[in-house]
Amino acid sequence: MIHHSCGLFAVYGHEDASRLTYFGLYAQQHRGQESCGIVSRAEDGHCYQYKGMGLVPDVFEEKHLQKLKGTVALGHVRYSTTGRPSIINAQPLMIHYKDKYIAIAHNGNLVNAVDLRRELEDDGAVFMATSDTEVIMHVFVRELAKHDVIDAVRATCNKLRGAYCLLFLIDDTLVAVRDPYGFHPLSLGRLDKAPVLASETCAFDLMEAEYEHNIRPGEMYVISPDGEMSLNLTDNMPERPRQCIFELVYFARPDSYIFGEQVYQCRKQMGWQLAHESTPDADFIMPFPDSGVYPAIGFAQSAEIPYEHAMIRNHYVGRTFIQPSQSMRNFGVRVKINPVREMIDGKRICIVDDSIVRGTTMSTRVKKLRELGAKEVHIRISCPPVRFPCYYGIDFASPKELIAANYSLDEIKKILDVDSLHFLSKEGLLRSVMHEDQYCTACFDGDYPVKPCSLYGKFGLES
Repeated sequence: MIHHSCGLFAVYGHEDASRLTYFGLYAQQHRGQESCGIVSRAEDGHCYQYKGMGLVPDVFEEKHLQKLKGTVALGHVRYSTTGRPSIINAQPLMIHYKDKYIAIAHNGNLVNAVDLRRELEDDGAVFMATSDTEVIMHVFVRELAKHDVIDAVRATCNKLRGAYCLLFLIDDTLVAVRDPYGFHPLSLGRLDKAPVLASETCAFDLMEAEYEHNIRPGEMYVISPDGEMSLNLTDNMPERPRQCIFELVYFARPDSYIFGEQVYQCRKQMGWQLAHESTPDADFIMPFPDSGVYPAIGFAQSAEIPYEHAMIRNHYVGRTFIQPSQSMRNFGVRVKINPVREMIDGKRICIVDDSIVRGTTMSTRVKKLRELGAKEVHIRISCPPVRFPCYYGIDFASPKELIAANYSLDEIKKILDVDSLHFLSKEGLLRSVMHEDQYCTACFDGDYPVKPCSLYGKFGLES
């Protein structure tokens, strides 16, 4: 499974701020299942925090929300892209500096975090965690000692390289920032006149907030008692945004709007494009739930081939369960997804999925279909082959673990033991979105908008 690093949520000026943040994180649980946290600010200026390891409903109880007082709150769900899980890396990070409470929540990965950390350590900074978010906090505090809040945020971000959506809470001021390339999404909505911010618009839907617009790449959106204003982070903007195409391929919930795109429709269109490129003779189209469902619908409609759910997913599987005995082979696969045997025997099956990264899961599932008597197994993937690692906040394997980086299409076909295999072309993928020149496709073609620094990843820093 591929993992994303984080999801953000914040609300300003609402009496149920912490409870709304809880639901905002709950709606975005798919963006991070390792840890979660909320910081709130009360009318007396005091800030409260609670965070823990695990899923949102497991970490937070009613007693915790009642202690998170105030009308301003920001929250975070996290999955670490490198390093070991630890409560010390859970976000938001909060400190008390010169009578100011400062909290930061971050989605993305910096490519110069190690360089910045070394500079800060040489200047006497002491680090407790292994996250690049702590690096951002140290940089910001130093800038805040010299500037007002807005100029300190701008000066901080001008030192950061890579992908970052940031929420700053500095006393009674909330600042939302999206990096100049706009790698990851951040949206503004409104509930009872109170502004709300989220990585995905599905969080607004849960609380019936009205979606207003995306935070633009390179935008700093400031909310304070004086009102709201939009500012530019820098005058030196890139020629065009490079938004993460994998948000649309896999990560975002299909009911979200991401980068102004409706995710469900984009994935269906990917399936349409895929069918136009390569449709096998098959008895039915079958997705691997849940991520393959939406391109499979588009594929089946375009190819005019029946669509069937011959694989059933168990939606109640948690992250931990009693481990089976050694004799129960492949338990980890079967506990999550299991075939309908009568649908498979003697059939020509076309499987549609969103991606193949290492190939181990797909290989196991194809083997099971063969054992159940599938006459033919064809694979269609709704994105190009993933050949390069991501430096901007997506947990792709190293190049040596990426099957498409090490084997040709024919070799992958043999490894998976399938009758045919086709990946959607990059051109077909980009035809599935509205603004095809505004996406990062580095994981497919190695064209990195921001080059990683020489020390990137050496010390395992993560968001």
